[in-house]
Amino acid sequence: MMKKLLLAKNGPALRPVDSLAAATAAGPDLNAAIRSIAQQASNIGREAAEVRGLLDDTTKTSERSAQGVAALADQVKSITRAQDGIGSVSNTSLEAVERVRGAVDEVGREVSAIVSTLREVSDAAASITKIALQTRLVAFNASVEAKRAGEAGRGFGVVADAVKDLAAKVESSSKEIMRTIGVLDGRIDALAKEIRFREGDAEQGAFHSALADVRSGVTDIIGAAQQSRTICAGLDQQMSAIVGEIGQSGRALGAAMKRSESFLGVSERLIELVAECGVETDDTPYINAAREAAGQIAQLLEDAVRTGTISEAHLFDEAYQPMPNTNPAQHTTRFIALADRLFPQVQERMLTLSDKVVFCIAADRNGYISTHNRKYNQPQRGDLAWDSANSRYRRIFNDRTGLASARNERPFLLQTYRRDMGGGKFVVMKEAAAPITVNGRHWGGVRLAFKF
Repeated sequence: MMKKLLLAKNGPALRPVDSLAAATAAGPDLNAAIRSIAQQASNIGREAAEVRGLLDDTTKTSERSAQGVAALADQVKSITRAQDGIGSVSNTSLEAVERVRGAVDEVGREVSAIVSTLREVSDAAASITKIALQTRLVAFNASVEAKRAGEAGRGFGVVADAVKDLAAKVESSSKEIMRTIGVLDGRIDALAKEIRFREGDAEQGAFHSALADVRSGVTDIIGAAQQSRTICAGLDQQMSAIVGEIGQSGRALGAAMKRSESFLGVSERLIELVAECGVETDDTPYINAAREAAGQIAQLLEDAVRTGTISEAHLFDEAYQPMPNTNPAQHTTRFIALADRLFPQVQERMLTLSDKVVFCIAADRNGYISTHNRKYNQPQRGDLAWDSANSRYRRIFNDRTGLASARNERPFLLQTYRRDMGGGKFVVMKEAAAPITVNGRHWGGVRLAFKF
């Protein structure tokens, strides 16, 4: 009998199996057995949904870890490139220090030559001083002789006095030159000693000592950069290995996710088969309620199109316009005003079916929820956790469950999934869905979610 159930499920649409329908009329024992199968399938679905949810969480965590490791690997590569740049610049700086040292040493030699030239000038000034002194003596003697000559020697005496005065000035100037050159000679000689590099001398001038300190510092930087680069190279290899392992784990999680999807799908198909065979189960009232709500909303929408309240083009509008400054993202369409006016009267009534009902909403074919139940239809506050849980209208839910319910065109669809309630809280639920058809066109579906 189970083989016939599975064969019927693989057909183009879900249909009651004649042999099973006939068997269910055989007696209460068989009905009880079928209900037991449905209950076991429901339990399996619940566990499969839990496993799938945990796998989904682990997959997302793994993806975030992979992204973090990849970013860290990029940073390590950036550090390595920066270290290469430091090494290159440091080597250039080292060469520059050597060039500076050579240039300064050359300046030192030139300064020494200047000292020699200044000493030559000083010697020349000393000679001029001696000549000036002799000239003064000659002029003095000439002046004495002129005075002895009387009136005849007066003119010559005037010239002799002028020569004597000039010689005195020349002597004074020469002595000043000699004094200045002496001062310059001392300063330039000290400078030459300071900047001249003395090979093999333990004590160098302050300038070359500073250059030696700079050279030592640059050498240390080069060594540290090389050591750091070696460490980063090892880190890069480790990061590559970690990225590979995370990728392998991600692929394994993906494969496990697909298997859990298949496992969950089998349990959902078993529950649907039992429901279609006419056996009353715990899910039957919710399935019937979803189909009733879908029919009522479809009728309301057809009446709106018929009376010209909205055109079919606007009713089937899929050009979702983003609402600014919303997170999670919200959108508007051309049918939201109509949905706000028509949907609550059906959706809110379905919440009174049982305290197990979590929500009842109408979604278009893309999972867009224009109008949610009032308790989830709250304006956003800017708090992501609160908004995710309480501001669920004007949003597109195109996850596995949302799209399957929105695009289902069979009489009903029953799914099991784990719902994120916000704040790290999850609850496993079932969802009965039924299609909404407007004038022969599939508009979307009613989603009625309820707790186990």
